[in-house]
Amino acid sequence: MPVPSPLDEYPIHQVPLFMSEVGTSDRNFYDRCIYHAYTRDGSVQVATGFGVYPNLGVVDAYVVVRKDGKQHAVRTSGALGPDRLVQEVGPYRIEVLDPLRRLRVVCDAPEHGIAMDITFESPFAPIAEPRHIQRTAHKTILDASRFVQIGRWTGTITLHGEELTLTHEGWGGSRDRSWGIRPSGEAVPAGRPAASDGFWWNWIPLDLGDQAVMVIAQEDADGTRFLNEAVRVFADGRKPEQLGWPEFEVRYASGTRRPLGGTLHLTDRKRRPLRLHLDNHGYIALNVGAGYGGDPDWNHGLWKGDKYLEGATYDQADEAVARRTAYSVVDHVATARLEGPDGLEAEGFGIFEHGTFGRHDPSEFTGWESVAP
Repeated sequence: MPVPSPLDEYPIHQVPLFMSEVGTSDRNFYDRCIYHAYTRDGSVQVATGFGVYPNLGVVDAYVVVRKDGKQHAVRTSGALGPDRLVQEVGPYRIEVLDPLRRLRVVCDAPEHGIAMDITFESPFAPIAEPRHIQRTAHKTILDASRFVQIGRWTGTITLHGEELTLTHEGWGGSRDRSWGIRPSGEAVPAGRPAASDGFWWNWIPLDLGDQAVMVIAQEDADGTRFLNEAVRVFADGRKPEQLGWPEFEVRYASGTRRPLGGTLHLTDRKRRPLRLHLDNHGYIALNVGAGYGGDPDWNHGLWKGDKYLEGATYDQADEAVARRTAYSVVDHVATARLEGPDGLEAEGFGIFEHGTFGRHDPSEFTGWESVAP
């Protein structure tokens, strides 16, 4: 039987269940976050996250730090308890200091190369992303709600004895919260195959000083777009502005699908064209240490025992890592320039998360082996 938890003291229930339960028996229900931190020049980058999987009984977390061409990872997991106010597993914890404004993330694992105590703050309200539903033939692969927030970091990270100091002036960041259904834990029998001809994805949160821009788009192999949003928010609290239907010109390194940057064509509410120029400066592949996209070393929601903790270092130049990266969603640190009819409107930096596999007709990728000329 479930037991009451501190959240059950508050009138926030939405289904006739205790707050330690969820309103579905689907094993793939999840509730997690990802945080990004990065220097303005892209020389150092951090991706870290925390997740709970109530129907699997698992809680886990990870930190990946990219510096000098290497991804250093720590991952930890254990048994999920009933108290959702406690976001902690192993040496990792998240403290909500001021909801939707200020959070602290700590990972104390120096024996595995990473000790971290950093605080996220944002002058921008969080942005609700569109409901994310992805289907393949007869199967629903993902059904989730999400929000994103662009902000800045302070604190310290010690990476194999080297201390890095995070400041608002030198570091930017963003965070994403999502919950719903997506493949988690151990693989289960697939049933009738539901093949996909192609996958094309963009998730782009940008800090442009007194404004922030968020663009998200996903298309299938023939270019049909089934997830789309382009919006900017303002630090002074003005109403968010939608920026139309973004069209993409992605620049790829020759012989690869690795984006060097791109130009996004947007439209403000006065129907004036805007151009968002992105230039990439380093990346983290999310299937290399962070547990996403079929990471062969570790996946989210796996039961690894009650006190699982390990570290690893990956060289991005290693041939095996490079082959894996080619089939990963990749988070690039990008500088950004937003231009309007009268010239430069704003500039800043952020994340250009991109993934494209298989066929994508608008990009002229004809199949799984197709690359840029």
